[in-house]
Amino acid sequence: MKFLDQAKIFIKSGDGGAGAVSFRREKYIEFGGPDGGDGGRGGDVIVECVANLNTLIDYRYQQHFKAQKGNHGMGKNRTGGSGEDIVMKLPVGTQVLTEDREEVIADLTEPGQRIVLLRGGDGGFGNAHYKTSTNQAPRRGDVGWPGQEMWVWLRLKLIADCGLVGLPNAGKSTFLAAVTHARPKIADYPFTTLHPNLGVAQAGEEEFIIADIPGLIEGAHEGAGLGDRFLGHIERCRVLLHLIDGTEEDVAEAYRVVRGELASYGGGLDEKHEIICLNKCDALVPEEIEEKMAALSEAAGGAKVMPLSGAAGIGLKDVLFGLLARIKESRAEHGAGPLAAEATGGTGKASSWKPALDQDDDDDKNAVWDGRTFYDLSAGDDDEDYEDEEE
Repeated sequence: MKFLDQAKIFIKSGDGGAGAVSFRREKYIEFGGPDGGDGGRGGDVIVECVANLNTLIDYRYQQHFKAQKGNHGMGKNRTGGSGEDIVMKLPVGTQVLTEDREEVIADLTEPGQRIVLLRGGDGGFGNAHYKTSTNQAPRRGDVGWPGQEMWVWLRLKLIADCGLVGLPNAGKSTFLAAVTHARPKIADYPFTTLHPNLGVAQAGEEEFIIADIPGLIEGAHEGAGLGDRFLGHIERCRVLLHLIDGTEEDVAEAYRVVRGELASYGGGLDEKHEIICLNKCDALVPEEIEEKMAALSEAAGGAKVMPLSGAAGIGLKDVLFGLLARIKESRAEHGAGPLAAEATGGTGKASSWKPALDQDDDDDKNAVWDGRTFYDLSAGDDDEDYEDEEE
């Protein structure tokens, strides 16, 4: 299945049905009277969080989702049926954003969570509703209220406990394959990882989830390489594992490049707990390992640096238990639930987050979000009064 983590869709709730104008006329009944029923309510647009999805590919080739309209009222005081709701199933970790990507409408973090994005329009009143002692034959039947409509962005941010960061070819996919059952693509050229991968690692009797994202290069926050669009998948991580290729000439500069991109991205990534590892130690002699670990520690402000080799299995156990300790500290501090994530690509960027999909933006603004409700600004409605007069 193709991995897709963002999509733009159009949603519309159902219009309410029109009320009927009808009068009761039966043989041998002296007095008739109005008996037009009310229109039915339009369907809602609902999003549901499910556990067995991990991509938004279902929303790439179908971008319009409309709930059913309410049925019109009929004579004999028959109320129209309500329109069916439309339920969109989304993976855990999906955020629903406004069209300008500045505000989060919904954040789906738990399986089974259901949120009504747009409510259907109410049905119109039939003429039986307006019957009074002074107006015994009303001929008024209202049209139903129109439904709400808007464009929204869906953005998936994977929920994991640990996130792997580093330059391309730092050994992130090799480490993920060594400590989990995941089988990411591994090769000796940059950018072999083109989309995030997840794996479940075990330390002792406990398990935690690791997320591997494509490598970062200098200028990624400006779009260099694959850019930083995948950094959103580690916003919810409790700890970052920063891998530095030990075969690099200047490991300190490699560390500073990645840290600079995390800070430029924003979203608090540069403030998360970090474990620094000098990877590919199997290709170095002990003197080089000590020298480069000292240089890394100095660049990181005296932080501890751990030796590691995913290919040779060096230091894997120590790193896993170190990650588990940090994860337990975060759970004790923030709770066991998923961490909050930023609405957009990062608060520190000079420009707003730009999606990489070839989808056209709709210039028509048909709805306004006031922080609580979407108000439809569409002018006019083509529905006409529904009249049903029985003989």
